[in-house]
Amino acid sequence: MLDTLQIFSIAVEAIIAVIFLLIAIRGRVFMFGLVLTFTIYVIYDLARQFAWDVPQPVLVVGFLVAAVSALYSAVKLYRRL
Repeated sequence: MLDTLQIFSIAVEAIIAVIFLLIAIRGRVFMFGLVLTFTIYVIYDLARQFAWDVPQPVLVVGFLVAAVSALYSAVKLYRRL
């Protein structure tokens, strides 16, 4: 049951990344930050789900990059409103 929910969650994250990618391609370049963020989330969750041998420092840096790229997109979006 939990494996099914985890796979569903990863699929939702991937769909979100694709939607943000489509928005970014249509001229909203600042959305690439959210594309990167959700792509990192998908990779991280897949690594955990399938026990990939990813060093802890790589995961920590990945999450930092995800947070900074989401912050970048959020600030750019806020400035457009």
